[in-house]
Amino acid sequence: MISAIPRSPWVRGALAVMLVAGAALAFWWRGPSWSLVADAFTAVTWRWVYFAVLLNLLSVLARAVAWRTVIDQAMPPPHPRFGDVFSAFSVGLLANAVLPARAGEVVRIGVLRRHLPPRRGLWATLAGTVLAHRVFDLVAVTVLVVYVLMQARIPPWAVTSLVIVVALGAILLGIAMLAARRHTIDVGRELGRIRSLVVMARNGLGVMRSPLAAGFAVLMQLVGWTFQLLAVWAAMRAFGIDEPLAAAGLVLLLMNVATIFPLWPGNVGLLQAAVALPLVSYGITYAHGFAFGIGLQAIEMSVGVGAGLAFLAREGLSFASLRRMPEDEEERLDESATTEAPRRAERARVPG
Repeated sequence: MISAIPRSPWVRGALAVMLVAGAALAFWWRGPSWSLVADAFTAVTWRWVYFAVLLNLLSVLARAVAWRTVIDQAMPPPHPRFGDVFSAFSVGLLANAVLPARAGEVVRIGVLRRHLPPRRGLWATLAGTVLAHRVFDLVAVTVLVVYVLMQARIPPWAVTSLVIVVALGAILLGIAMLAARRHTIDVGRELGRIRSLVVMARNGLGVMRSPLAAGFAVLMQLVGWTFQLLAVWAAMRAFGIDEPLAAAGLVLLLMNVATIFPLWPGNVGLLQAAVALPLVSYGITYAHGFAFGIGLQAIEMSVGVGAGLAFLAREGLSFASLRRMPEDEEERLDESATTEAPRRAERARVPG
């Protein structure tokens, strides 16, 4: 939970410096040959880099369309404009890149909420749409895992990770579909905030009760993942790695596994290792693969950070407000849980 992070800026700064310094030291002594990593950047084909950036931008657009579809099904009019949804989504990507603990998921709720008229339960509904949007990711991930298992050269250590990802994805998708079908959920009024979390998840997952809208959202998520897969393949070409699309799929999956638990912003270093290790089975040296991992993360961040900065300015927000927003939004959730629980209890006592 975000609230578990120390609130003192001095403590946060000290922890961040220690964590980054420790990671840097570990990768300096136990990492690849840095001279070979530098050499790999001298032969980069820049037209492939630009193509990869364009494909990543198209991926972000497709995923923003999917999120807007979920939002339109989860709340009554007026619905947010696509420009506002894309703006919130982009600022969220920026926050995920520069803040710990995937704070971008909360930030995009806070940004989009500013463009909607006040209404009861708005925060909860938007939070539920973020959950639903992530649940639809599981469909694309499962398809990609099956393709990679059938086509790619997978190191033995990676097979277990991918099977676990598929199993967890199937379980979470099943739970989400069951929750979406239930219009009432009784978790006990004494649970307070947990009750609010359950309700907000159910609200956002309401899109699953509309097969056409859910199908379109899943389709757009699949399109988004396809563009990202092609972006990884294009980035491989930029670094002179002439391997099939299945290898790009393996890289894409393992880099996402490496960022499930954000230990520090971007998981820099860990992500590069996750990219380089599977490429060894394709005859790519670890140093070359590590350099490719640096370039690939830079390509992906150029879209998220670039678009995020542009829309951060459009929203009239600063980095300081971006850092405060996760805490502000969590306090809003606490407020919502405190005020809504008595109302639900009162309604439960009233017949009819």
